[in-house]
Amino acid sequence: MDLTLLYRGPLASCDYDCPYCPFAKRRDSREQLRADRAALERFTTWVRDQRTDRISVLFTPWGEGLVRSWYRRALVELSHEPHVQRVAIQTNLSCRTEWLGAADRDTVALWGTYHPGQTPYRRFLDKTRALTDAGIRFSVGVVGLPEHLEHARRLRADLPGNVYLWINAAEDHLYTDPEAADWTAIDPLFPFSRDPHHSLGRACRTGSSVLSVDGDGTVRRCHFVKEPLGNLYDGSYRDALRPRPCPRALCDCHIGYVHLESLPLYDVFAGGVLERIPAARAEVVDLPTPVALLLGGA
Repeated sequence: MDLTLLYRGPLASCDYDCPYCPFAKRRDSREQLRADRAALERFTTWVRDQRTDRISVLFTPWGEGLVRSWYRRALVELSHEPHVQRVAIQTNLSCRTEWLGAADRDTVALWGTYHPGQTPYRRFLDKTRALTDAGIRFSVGVVGLPEHLEHARRLRADLPGNVYLWINAAEDHLYTDPEAADWTAIDPLFPFSRDPHHSLGRACRTGSSVLSVDGDGTVRRCHFVKEPLGNLYDGSYRDALRPRPCPRALCDCHIGYVHLESLPLYDVFAGGVLERIPAARAEVVDLPTPVALLLGGA
């Protein structure tokens, strides 16, 4: 069985103070951190034991995981498991990076976000260069707020051409066509993020081959549908695995809509769905023009 697991434990603390994030500068207590560590170690052990399945894992913590040793260790350990196809994490890249030298570079990957005003620009850029030099797969991105536009342009100019810079549409921000054009010039895939996707009744891989898992092992089809499908650790989730239409009217988050079968994003991100890295080349027939250009089409 092929399974993609989006894991989100109880961790909710972050070292940044982004005004658009409810978890900015939040601190977990020692007890909360111990609980998060125990939950992650239980999940990691479970993944390591599932040797008859092909598993991919994306860690999507509310807070910043890589400043915690147990997340760094989980990525390294899982990257060496032969049945783990990919292990990735969403991160602000504030952590040190040399620990990645112990990971399997063919399996580990990072989904990084640059938050202007939270870290010196050169420090962030140096982190991306260190990742490139170490041969680590990664993408980086920026939240598409008006005040971030020049920062994003600068970052796009300074990053190597083969490093994908994605732009997330800011929550509750309505983009005019000229504004959208500015962001699309940086990220040709921005049109997929600009507006929420109508998803009600549409086929989605979540609930079948893609699952959300919380710290207690409760399995849901995705982070945005609360109905549980069972529990990871007692195996009760397996009887619930089947194709099912989306019950939500709209899907506006990349980690959700990337799995919609009505969108071509599994082709666009072939081999890099979890870390949000587009394929170097892919079938560009019937894809939007900006996407075709990004993938090397005529």
